[in-house]
Amino acid sequence: MKTFFLKQKPQLLLFVIVVFCFCVSCNKTKTDIVATTASNSTTINDSIPVYNFDQLEPLLYTDSNKTYIVNFWAMWCAPCVKELPYIQEYQKKHPDTEVILVSLDFTKDIETKLKPFLKEKNITSKVVLLDDPASNIWIDKIDPNWSGAIPFTVIFNNKKRAFYERSFENVEDLENEINKTIHK
Repeated sequence: MKTFFLKQKPQLLLFVIVVFCFCVSCNKTKTDIVATTASNSTTINDSIPVYNFDQLEPLLYTDSNKTYIVNFWAMWCAPCVKELPYIQEYQKKHPDTEVILVSLDFTKDIETKLKPFLKEKNITSKVVLLDDPASNIWIDKIDPNWSGAIPFTVIFNNKKRAFYERSFENVEDLENEINKTIHK
């Protein structure tokens, strides 16, 4: 028996080394795949801040000549969802424009519904969630003429401000309104 192990020892040692190398290389490959997948799925909306109105309000004003589009929307609002690609397309054409999509969805749905929705729709504009039950107060602070219906969009810079209680039909519709209001 002792002679068998002595004769087989080099082969056994080689076998153990091969198995060890195989295991280590497979483990490293798996780690690399997971790391690569994780880095590819990173987007601006991996972290969606939740604001009350006092925290959101400073985002509705600027001292800059830069154009801002702040759109109030929700996943359950069909006209809102329909216009999101138009807003995003406008932002891609005009990278100097700042877009903030203010979701009025439930805070509890951020991980299970909102983030998957944004990923599925390929929405990369900045999204924040407004969680403030005093809507009768903050709606009037934004625009006393706003009924509270969504979509609702505020387009502004330091000199001009316009409110739209309607959905945009296409990117040209949005461009026309911005050109009429901000760039005239």
